[in-house]
Amino acid sequence: MKYLKPFNESKTDIHSICKKWGIENYTINPDGSIDVDDNVDLYSQRLTKLPLKFRNVSGDFNCSNNKLISLEGCPQSVSADFICFNNQLTSLEGGPQSVGGGFYCYNNQLISLVGCPQSLSGSFNCKNNKLTSLKGCPQSVGGYFYCSDNKLTSLEGFPEYSESDIIYLNGNPIFEIYNLFGTFKCIKWLNEFDVIQGNKVILDRLEEVFHQLNMTMPENITFKSYEII
Repeated sequence: MKYLKPFNESKTDIHSICKKWGIENYTINPDGSIDVDDNVDLYSQRLTKLPLKFRNVSGDFNCSNNKLISLEGCPQSVSADFICFNNQLTSLEGGPQSVGGGFYCYNNQLISLVGCPQSLSGSFNCKNNKLTSLKGCPQSVGGYFYCSDNKLTSLEGFPEYSESDIIYLNGNPIFEIYNLFGTFKCIKWLNEFDVIQGNKVILDRLEEVFHQLNMTMPENITFKSYEII
């Protein structure tokens, strides 16, 4: 993880800032960051940046519905949910690498998921961003996987393990391919057989995916976003 420069507030300033934002049960670390044995709720405070540098938070960390353009100052670990939706983020760099619950970064301007934690026991929601790739997304997800309303053309980078089969892909070019099967099980085979190559779909490889799933391939398949070769 790339560590950010420490914030330079004095202990007196930190106490004052914590009081202002209702942050309790905290410990000030030597580098000026704080550990919080509680939830941190900074929802809808018109923030353009976080007021402190956080290190560990034992509950939820909610910085959603602000005007953040960066996750600088976010905790390194969050024991429950990390919630940063409705901001102006283009990147998740600087965000927590350990999250015990779900990760909710929807309604931003993300162009990459690099910076996400790689394992979640809860759900992952990155809907309504500008993603063209799932590279960097968590590789283990305990809940649903929600990435609708992006610009995904393939499922490369999709989690290797998910406890749930609840997946939302609507509003992406890839959805018309996924919708042929209607099951998350097709993702493994679409990726393994390298069916999608840019804006092209390899027909005989697509047929092999149907075979692996014991399904009959429909006749005269056409796609709006892909050329079949």
